[in-house]
Amino acid sequence: MTQSLPTLHSPNLMAALARMQSISLRDLLETDPKRVERDVVEVAGLRLDWTRQRLDAAAWDALHALADEAGVWSALERQRAGAHVNTTEDRAALHMALRLPRSARCVIDGHDVVEDVHEVLDAMAGLVERVRTGVHTGYSGRAIRSVVNIGIGGSDLGPRMVCRALQPMAPDAVDGRPLEMHFVSNVDGAALDAVLRTVDPETTLFIVASKTFGTQETLTNARSARTWLLGHAGGDPEAVARHFVAVSTHAGRVAEFGIDTRNMFGFWDWVGGRYSVWSAIGLPIALYLGMDGFRAFLAGAHAMDRHVLETPARGNAAIRMALVDVWNHNLLGACARVVLPYDERLKLLPAYLQQAEMESLGKGVRHDGTPVAEQTGPLVWGAVGTDGQHAFYQLLHQGTRWEPTEFVGVARAEHALPEHHPILLANLVAQAEALALGKTADEASREMAAEGLPSEVVARLAPHRTFPGNRPSTVILLERLDPAALGALVALYEHKIYLLATLWGINAFDQWGVELGKQLAGRVLEDFSTVGAGHPHDPATTATLAWLRPRLTRS
Repeated sequence: MTQSLPTLHSPNLMAALARMQSISLRDLLETDPKRVERDVVEVAGLRLDWTRQRLDAAAWDALHALADEAGVWSALERQRAGAHVNTTEDRAALHMALRLPRSARCVIDGHDVVEDVHEVLDAMAGLVERVRTGVHTGYSGRAIRSVVNIGIGGSDLGPRMVCRALQPMAPDAVDGRPLEMHFVSNVDGAALDAVLRTVDPETTLFIVASKTFGTQETLTNARSARTWLLGHAGGDPEAVARHFVAVSTHAGRVAEFGIDTRNMFGFWDWVGGRYSVWSAIGLPIALYLGMDGFRAFLAGAHAMDRHVLETPARGNAAIRMALVDVWNHNLLGACARVVLPYDERLKLLPAYLQQAEMESLGKGVRHDGTPVAEQTGPLVWGAVGTDGQHAFYQLLHQGTRWEPTEFVGVARAEHALPEHHPILLANLVAQAEALALGKTADEASREMAAEGLPSEVVARLAPHRTFPGNRPSTVILLERLDPAALGALVALYEHKIYLLATLWGINAFDQWGVELGKQLAGRVLEDFSTVGAGHPHDPATTATLAWLRPRLTRS
C-alpha cells in the first residue's frame, strides 16, 4: 500500500505552532472559556481530558485537517473491512473481530470469521466451567487451585496486566477462593523456579501460549514445567494432559508435547501478538474472572470500537489521542510519553503500553520501503503513582527536558480502606495542575517571604523553587476499574496506535526488528558448546563468548 502522506509543515500547523510557542498553558486555561467543553470526551465509562495540552481551537483545527489529509477514516474502514493493512506480511489486522457479538458479520479474505471466533470462545467457556467448578481435576483428583501462564510478549503482558488490574473482581472458584494466577515469560530459570516453589503440582494448571508452539523462551519454560510435574506425578504421561493446555495453532507440536488437543485453543494470522488479549490468549483472564467477566471485557472493547468507527473526529477519542501525540512529538519536539497510573491495580499498564506502542510504532520506513520523514515511535515509560512522585517527578517538573504525561485514575476504590482514595486522587489532580501551571519566581518569593525567610535567602532560593510549568498532560479517569471499562481503555490505545501509524505512513502490525537478535542468539547458543571457532563474529562478540564459555560449563 503506497500512501500519500500529509505534511506536518502546512501553513496552518506552522502558524499554530508559532502561536503556541508564545502562549503558556496558564494563559490558555485562564482565557479559553470553552476549553473544558471542547477538550473533554466521555465514552464507555472513561473521561478523557485534554484541557492541559498546549493546544487552542485553531491548533485543533489544523490537526484535524492533518487527519483528514492522512485519510484516517478510510484507514479505519480498510481495517474494519478486513483489508491487508499489515502490508509486509500480507495480512489483515482485525482484532476488532475478536470482540464482535455473535450476531455480527465480519469477512476476511472471503470468509466470515465471527462464527470461528465464537467457536473458540465457547470452547474456552467449557474449560473455564470445568476448572472453576472442580470437574477438571489434576492427576490426583484434586481441583485446580493455581494457573501458570507460560508465554512471552503479547502472550504474557496482556493477560498479566488484565488479571492484575481486575483482581478485586475475581469471583471465588469451587473451594470458595479465587484462583491463584502466575505468569512466566522470562527464559531466565529463576522466574519459573520461583513460581514452581510456590504452587502445588497436584492442583496447578499450565497454559502454554505460543501460536506456532515453537517460541524458544516459551517452550524452554514449558518443558521444564513438564519435567517438574512428571517428577511429582511418578512419570505418568497422563498427568501432562491433566495439567497442561495450549493456546496455539500447531496441533502436531501440541500433541507431541503431551497436551490433549481438545484442550488446544487457536487463533488466526490476522491476530497480532500484542493485539491478542481478546483471543484465546486471554484464557488466563477467563479462568480468573469467569467467562462472564471475560465477555464483559470484550464488550467494553466493542463499545470503544463503535465509538471510534462511528463518532465524528472532533469527539473521537482515538483520533484526538493520536493527534495529541503528533503535536507533542513531531511539532513540539518531545521524544517520550510518560504513563502514570494512579491506581495500584494498573501498575502493569505502562509495561503493557510500552510493548503495544513501541513494537508497533518503532519503524523507520514507510509502507513502500522509503524512509519516514518524521520522528516515529516515542519512548513510552512510567510507573504507578504516587511512587513515581518520589522517584522521577523531579525531572518532569524541573528538568531540562520535558515530556508529555498521561495520568490514569479511577474514581471508585475497590478495597477496604476507602479513606486512602481521596489522598491518591488529590495527588493525581495536583500533579497535573502543577505540571501545567508551574510556579513563577515571584510566587516562590512571596511564599518564602510569608514563611519569614530573610530577603537574601529568598533571593538565593527563588530560582530553585521556581517551576517552569507549561508541561502538557492528558488525564484519563475511569468511573470504575471493571472488565468493561478496562476493555474500553485498552481498545482505545489500540485504535490510537493504528491511527498514529496512518499519520506517519508506517505499518503498525509487523515487528521485524525483533528478529535479528533472535537469529543471532541461535548462533551464539551453538557457539557456547562449540570447541572450535564456531560462527564468525565481530571481535567484541568473540571476546565476550571466550569469557563466558568456560564459566557456563563450570560446575
